[in-house]
Amino acid sequence: MAIDRRRLLRGAGKATAAGAVGVALAAGESAGPSGADRTARPSRARPKSADTPPRFAAARPAIASRTAWQAGPTPPRDPDAPTANTVKAVFVHHTNSENDYTPAEVPDLIRTVQDDHIASRHWDDIGYNFLVDRTGAIYEGRAGSIDGPVVGAHTEGFNIGTVGIAAIGNFSGETAVPAAMLNAIARLAAWKLGLYGVDARGNAVLFSSNDGSRFPEGSRCVFHAISGHRDGFLTTCPGASLYGELGRIRDRAARLQRRNVPRADSPGGKPLTSWQDWSAVWGGGSPGPR
Repeated sequence: MAIDRRRLLRGAGKATAAGAVGVALAAGESAGPSGADRTARPSRARPKSADTPPRFAAARPAIASRTAWQAGPTPPRDPDAPTANTVKAVFVHHTNSENDYTPAEVPDLIRTVQDDHIASRHWDDIGYNFLVDRTGAIYEGRAGSIDGPVVGAHTEGFNIGTVGIAAIGNFSGETAVPAAMLNAIARLAAWKLGLYGVDARGNAVLFSSNDGSRFPEGSRCVFHAISGHRDGFLTTCPGASLYGELGRIRDRAARLQRRNVPRADSPGGKPLTSWQDWSAVWGGGSPGPR
């Protein structure tokens, strides 16, 4: 029988493509939940080398280190605190404090937040990884947050593998969010997510670590990569006006990640799906609820 060479080559191409899809599906199905261990697994999204930038890389914004506001030495870190090797999402907060402060008053405001978190909540440090003031200045919060994916205490149930960014002020009701603050949050989110190859307009799969969150322990939840505190916890934080700006923040962050994207038209950061799937994840600890 004569063999049609072109048909044979087309068949070989389809077989190769099918094999590639099979490998991809197998890899996806074998992946376990984020946070199945107290130490998170290394992120596959990290660049292979220093010469290979992440797909969604963005420039690092100016960030004031803790020396700009902390009084005395950095509190000692709990040696049993959980760690992470990746960042999958950002949760946006507000500090629920006054809005008419001056830049010179910001260090005192941050120390007040830290004092509350340590003295009243018995955490080992301030819970937020970063704070942003009304002028757009960015401050390091929890120690080490500039250098790596330090686990904060900002969104109970979803702290490992996420970053907490707090807007200094109260943005409940119709209180307008300063443009400089919005731009700073977008720049910070674009950079921090980009370090781990995360699309600012993408989604993140997270697993609730305890029943204190909005979802039962072990729930598999899909969040926007930039979400609000209220998406993971029963709260009004980050306030109605700031929450309503999350779509624009995602859009701005995506533009900073070396891409052109259409204007975001999605509201807030409501989780897309959630359902009970896994259990026996982390417990609490003095660094703050997980």
